[in-house]
Amino acid sequence: MSIKNIRLEVMQFLEKNVDSFVEQYLIPVEKIWQPSDFLPNSEKDTFFEEVKELREIAKDLPYDFWVTLVGDTITEEALPTYESWLMDVEGIDQVENGGNGWSKWLRQWTGEENRHGDLLNKYLYLSGRVNMREIEMTTQHLINDGFDIGTGTDPYKNFVYTSFQELATYVSHNRVAQMAKKYGDNKLSKMCKMIAGDEMRHHHAYSEFVTRIFQVDPSEMMLAFQYMMKAKIVMPAHFLRESGQKISSAFEQFSDSAQRIGVYTASDYVDIMQKLIEKWEIDKIGGLTDEAEKARDYLMKLPGRMAKISERLIIPQESHIFKWVEPARL
Repeated sequence: MSIKNIRLEVMQFLEKNVDSFVEQYLIPVEKIWQPSDFLPNSEKDTFFEEVKELREIAKDLPYDFWVTLVGDTITEEALPTYESWLMDVEGIDQVENGGNGWSKWLRQWTGEENRHGDLLNKYLYLSGRVNMREIEMTTQHLINDGFDIGTGTDPYKNFVYTSFQELATYVSHNRVAQMAKKYGDNKLSKMCKMIAGDEMRHHHAYSEFVTRIFQVDPSEMMLAFQYMMKAKIVMPAHFLRESGQKISSAFEQFSDSAQRIGVYTASDYVDIMQKLIEKWEIDKIGGLTDEAEKARDYLMKLPGRMAKISERLIIPQESHIFKWVEPARL
């Protein structure tokens, strides 16, 4: 049987438990928080006073913080790209009989993720500290440009990617929450904390999918994990650009801002890699082919090697001036 057919068989095997995955890792619409729970209530007479207070507190947040928050927001708002990519993965079917269990999972995961961009976008709009039209153009460009995360339609590689990426977004939103609290913006801090909580739940789900695959197809799962770590995990917004600029031209400057203030760093990348190795107990997995054994050896040594490289990285001290965030507004 071909590798592709085995993967399809494994996906069908795991699909039998999709309803329990939904129940365990996702929250019903009526019970989960919504963006309006954390924003000024436009139905109340106190709306303008609440907006004024939000804008006043937002004045104390520094430049790189705004750049990072904007970049995080745009990343969340490019959700249509991520859903369309994952719907194309082997074993996920949204057509026959109204879709299979995996497409049900993806739609409900997307529904939860969609709230993140809605909440952050409205906060940015009300803050009065950013150029919303430039942000909106960047978001449209990012969706127009699509993305290529190097996984193809392989479910094993895609689940490694989502396991890693959900944990990375948890780290980023959680750090932004801590910084917002430090600067006295408790409401923004709570917003980002709630988003981070969703990301952690989603990380647990996708990493559980990988755990289950390791149990039934360990060698191929090991090789897929090695492939993704060797190729390096690209961020969802790696094609980020400002208006009038070339594709991907803004991503490095955005990453520099996030690193400069310690929201998401090269050390965090290495730490996430190590966490996944420990979570999936890579050192204990048996029944591997010779090729998969070599892949395991590579993975076990990789965090140490990457840590040494990350220590030598030099981040520019000067902030790139983005069209999204004009210093005169701050």
